[in-house]
Amino acid sequence: MQVNVDRDRCCSSGQCVMTAPEVFEQDERDGLVTLRLTAVPAALFADVRLAADLCPGGAIAVTEDEGPGSTV
Repeated sequence: MQVNVDRDRCCSSGQCVMTAPEVFEQDERDGLVTLRLTAVPAALFADVRLAADLCPGGAIAVTEDEGPGSTV
């Protein structure tokens, strides 16, 4: 799984940070989302998917890995 954020769509709700703090954080200067990780460990897949679903601005894009050895 790969995760990307679009800071232009972020509305600083903090849902992502509350849901997956290992992956997301809010910039101290402007409150917008930043990534702590772009390659997500399998143990956090469900949390990252939920964070993307909860994001009111639609700022989180999740790409599922497909292919040999994929855990999707």
